[in-house]
Amino acid sequence: MAALLSPQILVARAARAINSPYYRYRYAKVLHAVRVGLAMLVSILLTTGIDVPNGIWASVTVLVVIGGLQHQGNIRKRAAERALGTALGAAVGLAMLIQLDLVGSATLTYVLMSIAAGICGYFAIGRPGYIALLTAITMLIVAGHGDNSIATGLWRVLNVLVGIAVALVFSFALPLYATYSWRYLLARNLRECARIYSRIATGAAIDSGEQLTAFAALGERLVKLRSLMPSVAKEINTPIKQLEAVQRLHRSMLSALEMLSTAALAEPERAASAIGSGKRDPQVYAVRATLLAMARALRFGSESQARLQTTGSWPPGATAIVLGDTEDLKGQEWIAQRFAEQVDRLRALLAESETQWNIERRSALGRLH
Repeated sequence: MAALLSPQILVARAARAINSPYYRYRYAKVLHAVRVGLAMLVSILLTTGIDVPNGIWASVTVLVVIGGLQHQGNIRKRAAERALGTALGAAVGLAMLIQLDLVGSATLTYVLMSIAAGICGYFAIGRPGYIALLTAITMLIVAGHGDNSIATGLWRVLNVLVGIAVALVFSFALPLYATYSWRYLLARNLRECARIYSRIATGAAIDSGEQLTAFAALGERLVKLRSLMPSVAKEINTPIKQLEAVQRLHRSMLSALEMLSTAALAEPERAASAIGSGKRDPQVYAVRATLLAMARALRFGSESQARLQTTGSWPPGATAIVLGDTEDLKGQEWIAQRFAEQVDRLRALLAESETQWNIERRSALGRLH
């Protein structure tokens, strides 16, 4: 027991957990809080610890730059934007103090600061909004209302630059990838789809409350997937249209499955017969196997390409999804056939983009080269 609790083993387990993508996904908020807290501690030690005047502004800058940034995809862009806005604001604020020292007119300083704030306000409504807003805020931090000395302004500029440097260093420590969150959320939805589909296929009774809860959770994860897409596109360097195609197909699948589930509430046996001849029906088995294969590929990444190929996706004895002619199908049968078609199309899309979203494989190939 003592050996199991030895510091070396505990450290090794902690290191494995921290390096685990799924662990980072589950405890993303905690890891982000730790990252921000450590950055704050370092900024305090670098300024207050060595008695740098106005050191608090280094800590303020740390919070402004990385406090609201979590995923690597948005850190790359937003951290650079915030750092640029903070640096520009420091330069403008210092320029205000210099002109006040040379001209000596407080009225002119107030007018110039107001003009600068107005210009920032003009650009704050649009794409460069973060840069413009932080430029104005940092200008006030450095110059105050023109009542700071040049020496005070220079110290504050130094503290702002220190805060930017600390924030950027810690923004890339323990990176949290939106791609993993996207994969795990999609995998969870696909597993849940497989469960609901199997219940309908076997004619099992579905409670209306259970159905409402299940599809509410599926819809909530679908919304989260949408919000992650811009960051995922940046992380894996893929057009967002490709992720949009996956999102639309996934949404269509949920709609078709919800219609089948609703029909099963009233007539479970009829809904089951519309899908197939039971859980062992080759078509039913193939659709369920495909859903689970996609979920496993997204969840673990390893051997994902093989799992997503038509020839290697099925368990022993299963067959690939066979899409029939839908012209003679009506009602629930047509919806069931459409659902099977959408599942197979999603498999093809994920297989096509696997080299982008499979970060583990890309990292392994990078190390080999």
